[in-house]
Amino acid sequence: MSTPVAHLSLPAAPAATGKFLAAGLVGLALTAAGVAVSGAQQVAYAYLVGFSFWTAIAIGMMMLILIHHIFDASWSVLIRRQFEHGLASFKWLAILFLPLLLGSWFYQRDLVWPWMNLEHVLHSGHTVGHDILYTKKSSFLNLTMFTGMTVAFFLIWMWLSARLRKASFSQDTDGDLNWTHMSRRTAAFGIPLLAVSLSLAAIYWIKSLEYTWFSTMYGVWFFANCVRGALAVGILIMLWLIARGDYQGVVNKNHFYSIGLLTFAFTVFWAYVTFSQYFLIWNANVPEETFWYNLREVNADGSPSQWKWVGLLILFGHFVVPFLYLLSYKHKVTPSKIRPIAIWILAIILVDLCYNILPALKDEHHNPLPFLSLNLLWILTSVVGVGGVCIWSYLKSFPTAKLLPIRDPRIGECLTYHE
Repeated sequence: MSTPVAHLSLPAAPAATGKFLAAGLVGLALTAAGVAVSGAQQVAYAYLVGFSFWTAIAIGMMMLILIHHIFDASWSVLIRRQFEHGLASFKWLAILFLPLLLGSWFYQRDLVWPWMNLEHVLHSGHTVGHDILYTKKSSFLNLTMFTGMTVAFFLIWMWLSARLRKASFSQDTDGDLNWTHMSRRTAAFGIPLLAVSLSLAAIYWIKSLEYTWFSTMYGVWFFANCVRGALAVGILIMLWLIARGDYQGVVNKNHFYSIGLLTFAFTVFWAYVTFSQYFLIWNANVPEETFWYNLREVNADGSPSQWKWVGLLILFGHFVVPFLYLLSYKHKVTPSKIRPIAIWILAIILVDLCYNILPALKDEHHNPLPFLSLNLLWILTSVVGVGGVCIWSYLKSFPTAKLLPIRDPRIGECLTYHE
């Protein structure tokens, strides 16, 4: 089957490309200005939330592309090109991580990660340098290793992105099947490479905020959020391209059903991983593990913490609501019904990241700072700032390649796809 003529040429550049960059720069400027209001540490934690949110989505897009190639899927050819444009954000995300990295090197060693300052005083009264748990992990948890590993993460992600984009875009020109083989080879070694790097990134950037905590599920939890975020963004991109007219005559309800079904599957997967972690820690009842949840449920004086209600919001919002909503076939295939759940999932992923990051910043009584505070403003400006740059990079890449990979071997099956 041949593709529509409109898809044989390069798509028009979106008019709002520059506006997203401007919004991103304004958001970043407002976040920086927040230092004068709330202090560098609170703003840095909020910025880490915004940065992690968009990085997770970009990682999820890459993982879905790799999964597409390894399984030789057909329906996902439709959305794969848009995910490839999304990979253009990695080089900008690497730059956007610099404020946190440079702040830790030159401004305040424990600006975000307490273990970077050996003189940081723990709740027990000991310093990090005299903590046996840190001593055992010091070869892994030190600023030099952190910097080197972070650089390695972004180099890996940018290298994989370059290979995937080159193979896909080049095949549009010459139709050479070797580009498909290159993509499959990239997927074969890229999936384990990405799995390891995203797990280590989650451990270094988020889990190590409370380095005495133990969890064997953390990388998988982050992976689940990465893929769920990418699928939600993929749904919104499909709806945008339909409204723009680019996907007219291309998308059918079966494409929506498949991406909705995959979103449903990863909703269950996230619940399995999160419940398994909580249940194992609760059942073992080991203080070195339970404290992480205790901090998010009760204050030091035994009163309920605001974070307890955030945890319940995540339980119902991250699993119960999307699980029940996506059980319906109609909710998966109707654009007006799948849009709100995609937005909802993205919002709850952001709340989940807040739940994992912000309680590591505590007051003088060793209570996590409340969720409903001025920090929410800096989280919003950070999400807008980093997100504006990421969306701009996607829109900037958008007109550089055809809307669909028209010479992909599976393009015919994709355009005539049925459940």
